[in-house]
Amino acid sequence: MTEDSRKRILSDITQFDESVREVGRRKRKLTPELLDNVQRAKNYRNDAEYFLKKGDLFTAWGAINYAHGILDAVRKEIGLECYGALE
Repeated sequence: MTEDSRKRILSDITQFDESVREVGRRKRKLTPELLDNVQRAKNYRNDAEYFLKKGDLFTAWGAINYAHGILDAVRKEIGLECYGALE
């Protein structure tokens, strides 16, 4: 993985942060189980940042993609499109 990969991971982390803020604006719709999944997704996001700082781009990429997947499931459950989905 290259510097382009590093930039892509940073972009994915930023996109995740935007997505989680949008979910947070719908907090009334979040059940305790969905809140647990949001926290789980945030943990994976933090793991991605950790591994990125360590230079392990492969693991960072996997962690941020997993975070997006969990959060997209939450988004769908509360009536939001998956982040970045085309209309």
